[in-house]
Amino acid sequence: MEPLKFSLDAVLERAGAFFMKQSPIHRAVHRLAKTLNEMEIPFAIAGALAVNAHGHVRTTEDVDVLLRREDLARFREAWLGRGWVEKFAGSRGMRDAINQVNIDVLLAGDYPGDGLPKPVVFPDPAASVTVENDGIPVLKLAILLELKIASGMTAKHRPTDLGDVIHLIRRNHLSQVFGAELNAYVREKYDELWLAAQIDEDY
Repeated sequence: MEPLKFSLDAVLERAGAFFMKQSPIHRAVHRLAKTLNEMEIPFAIAGALAVNAHGHVRTTEDVDVLLRREDLARFREAWLGRGWVEKFAGSRGMRDAINQVNIDVLLAGDYPGDGLPKPVVFPDPAASVTVENDGIPVLKLAILLELKIASGMTAKHRPTDLGDVIHLIRRNHLSQVFGAELNAYVREKYDELWLAAQIDEDY
């Protein structure tokens, strides 16, 4: 039998720190938010941390942040080599060298999932697309759902995105008609996921 790569105790300790908001992930996002605010750069936390903020608590290994292309360039010019480094040469993603956490950058105007043109795009974080969570802007639930569904629909290697939507529907007690608030591109898939969310998890 192949040995486990990680000890269970280490995994549990790391998960516990995450859920208590004491993990390197939490320190990294607060450090990033402080710096972006000081630079007056609009941003939004997306991905798994946004999922957590909207009620579906799960661990993650990185921070997803939504930026405008020109603001990413400003940040990189000011801070690369000063506490943040490139994940690899030419990458738009970064690594918090203090907390050893990857920062994945999503760019306003790009397309979720397979990256190909579609009616759903990453929004401008300077628009009214966020809610405050612990003083940090997080994507609104409807926008997060649109992005997650569009990603799961077009990137078959990202089934977690659709699973997140099912959990968010449950945790937020969303109705089927909530789908009418979403982009038409994802409404049919929302209906499918809403029906899946009604199945008792203990079944």
